[in-house]
Amino acid sequence: MKRLIAIGAALACVGGLRAADKVDFTKQIRPIFQQNCVKCHGPEKQKAKLRLDSKEAAMKGGEDGVVIVPGDAAKSDLYRRITLPKGHDDFMPNEGDPLTTAQTDLLRDWINQGAPWPEEAAAKESVPTDPLAVLPKDFKPGANESKAIAKIAQSGVDIRLVARNTPWTEANFRLQGTNVTDAVLAPVKDVTSLVEVNLAKTSVTDAGLAALEHLNNLIRLHLELTSVTDAGLARLKNLKNLSYLNLYGTAVTDAGLEHLKGLRSLKQLYLWQTKVTEAGAASLKKVLPELMISTGAELNTLVKKEEKSEEKKEEKK
Repeated sequence: MKRLIAIGAALACVGGLRAADKVDFTKQIRPIFQQNCVKCHGPEKQKAKLRLDSKEAAMKGGEDGVVIVPGDAAKSDLYRRITLPKGHDDFMPNEGDPLTTAQTDLLRDWINQGAPWPEEAAAKESVPTDPLAVLPKDFKPGANESKAIAKIAQSGVDIRLVARNTPWTEANFRLQGTNVTDAVLAPVKDVTSLVEVNLAKTSVTDAGLAALEHLNNLIRLHLELTSVTDAGLARLKNLKNLSYLNLYGTAVTDAGLEHLKGLRSLKQLYLWQTKVTEAGAASLKKVLPELMISTGAELNTLVKKEEKSEEKKEEKK
């Protein structure tokens, strides 16, 4: 029971330290922005003219004014919006899952601590890059693309343009959940305009990922909470433009990461609650030094500390 309590305490702090501790922007806040906010408030899109991919832009705010008031989360519209009930018109993020309580608490504490944004982090973001810039300027959809899109629409998934005046598209299968099988995903192989595919919480298997093998323009891929394993990652090894990959809650191991070592464009990789070890992640990092890898190591460390504390208390009795 006490071990469960320790783990519960750790989960309450997942992604960071206790509220009383100083929040680390680079390790704790920037990953939240990158995973949950930048898609709609970054280089590709600027909803409400707001960007959260650089310090200067974030502090400037958007068409509704300033969203971060350093030192006062209660007056910061960013914090207000992420803590509204889902379904509220102003709720953020309005796509995907809400932030966890731990994440909203981290953002609250970071703002209350003055919203520090280190110079080294700001320097890396000073010249925001457009991820679509690496894609071919003369792209033309294949002959079977429109038929494939119509077929996918029959399963309840609409393939949408990521922005105006661009041929690039995105597909969010997550909304259909476990109804999305390998057969449902199969037509995707002909939608070569796809730059983002979200398969989180679907029933797609390793075999189904064959549909993605030749989507050379794919930049972002969500596979969290699926049955994907190392064999599935072998299907991704030729996706040269892939920059974001989420494998949270899958059964991938260190062996699977070997298939990712040739993905030179990969910049973000989420591995929490997988079978990947710190050694495996470090090995990948050596090959891809600019890759940001999130393994949930902070949580594991916190759990161990809580367990040791409980053990010491037991010894004193």
